[in-house]
Amino acid sequence: MSRMADWGNDLYTGKRSIAFTGKSKTWYIWSAVIMVVAGLGFVVQPLNLSLEFTGGSEFRVATSSAPSDYENQATSAVREVAGGDASANVSTLGGSTIRVQTEELGEGEAREVQEELAATFGVANNEVSSNYIGPSWGKSVSQQALRALAVFLLLTTALMAIYYRNVKMAGAAMIALAHDMLITVGIYAWTGFEVSPATMIGFLTVLGYSLYDTVIVFDHVKQNTKEAFANRRTSFADAANLAVNQTLVRSINTTVIANLPIVAVIIIGFAVLGPGTLLDLSLALFIGTTVGAFSSVFIATPLLVDLRRKDPDVVKLAEDAERHRARKERELATAGAPRPAKSERTSPSSRGATTSGPAKEEAPSSSTPPRERDSAGPDDEGQADPSSQTVTGRKVHKYAQSSGQRNQPKKTPRKSRGKK
Repeated sequence: MSRMADWGNDLYTGKRSIAFTGKSKTWYIWSAVIMVVAGLGFVVQPLNLSLEFTGGSEFRVATSSAPSDYENQATSAVREVAGGDASANVSTLGGSTIRVQTEELGEGEAREVQEELAATFGVANNEVSSNYIGPSWGKSVSQQALRALAVFLLLTTALMAIYYRNVKMAGAAMIALAHDMLITVGIYAWTGFEVSPATMIGFLTVLGYSLYDTVIVFDHVKQNTKEAFANRRTSFADAANLAVNQTLVRSINTTVIANLPIVAVIIIGFAVLGPGTLLDLSLALFIGTTVGAFSSVFIATPLLVDLRRKDPDVVKLAEDAERHRARKERELATAGAPRPAKSERTSPSSRGATTSGPAKEEAPSSSTPPRERDSAGPDDEGQADPSSQTVTGRKVHKYAQSSGQRNQPKKTPRKSRGKK
């Protein structure tokens, strides 16, 4: 756990960095491949729309326990009435209720199928319910969902453009949302998961989650780039990349924690509850949140950097940051160069000798007492002992020098005072 914390701290402080914006082309290629594969799903295998969208008849048989071959028995019962070419979508709800969905049947055929199902599973006729759902209801739901999606995207784009004061940030976020929806719906097409009204609700919820994760990253991008424009030391791309690194651990933790209860619902739905609203909603949320976390890290911010790469202020910032980096490298190179030896350093007197010929020997200062000049040794000529001088160059008395212990005057004992 400590390693994960240290890793996250290094990413946040910039000690360690992952080049998200520097490898944007790699992320674009991977995303393009995934989106192409997802798009092919609509051609190879269309979406498995539920009865609410296609219309038809639905029967539910309440049994004490569904037999192991309930699918074959229910399909045979439907074909006994509707013909050998009739298709039936059979599933269980809660382990005991058998749900049979067929194409639109007439009132007489629906009654006969109801009786045949009761006889097949050994229950009374009143234990088999029959409902007809017209396609107009599903069409109305689809239209309302698309209308809500359009209003959501327009309001979100306008709000983000106002908040960040940059249309390109809003555009990058919307492209990331479209990326998430295409991949999520493509996975539904390939896997054959049923698309129900609950699935549509899940899709809209995924949009909100993906946008939330992207906004968190963009807030850090806004903060870092604002500092970069102020100090002119970091380029826009580097500041944005630092923002992604700072929020990476948070994005991972949020996605994992959000998916834990969703996975639990999916397991219970498949193992116990069977197909239904809860399972449809949880599947859409699981796929969408995972894809949304990927896009907020690998797509949204690198795309924003590429969209603003040629902006005049961003170009000027990159030039200033490059000059600052070069200046720091020169300073480090100068600081790391070996210094000349002490004997090779040029003193003011030697510089004067170089320019005005041989230097004359300086006469002793007239302010120095003769006795001190006579007692001066060879070290006192030319260069004085540092321990015998103060910081201002004045000579220090020998008793006050730090070369040894100071000679303190001895105090006469009290009992000997006044005695001679």
